[in-house]
Amino acid sequence: MKRAAADPAVGTLMLDSEGLSLAVRRDRDITGWLDVARARDLRVVTTSMTLVEAVHPGVNRAALRWTLSRVVVEPVTETLAMAAADLLRGACLHGHRHAIDAVVAATAHAVSGPVTILTSDPEDLKRLCRPQVKIVKV
Repeated sequence: MKRAAADPAVGTLMLDSEGLSLAVRRDRDITGWLDVARARDLRVVTTSMTLVEAVHPGVNRAALRWTLSRVVVEPVTETLAMAAADLLRGACLHGHRHAIDAVVAATAHAVSGPVTILTSDPEDLKRLCRPQVKIVKV
């Protein structure tokens, strides 16, 4: 029997590059977060840009595929990219150092329900995200 899709109205758990990398490596803390998300019927998402940052030659491709089968990978559309650019401008940030964080933040603002982002870079994301987005350092 196939499990029903998570209810986006309940909320969303987002993984940045480090969160995704830790999930692929089956880190105990991230695995706990993912177990709670499943139990609470939260969507678990990341962005297609996060994949670009997290995937490298040393990544276990089988573990990556397994992890991604349980994660919604949100595309970076023109609208989302412009929202990310607006967030960068509003935070007086720019350039490639902050681009992926801005896409993560814009995605967090675009998804339904309360959002928690698991990140290794909470300072930049706090500058880019609205106060209602919960930022958790991993």
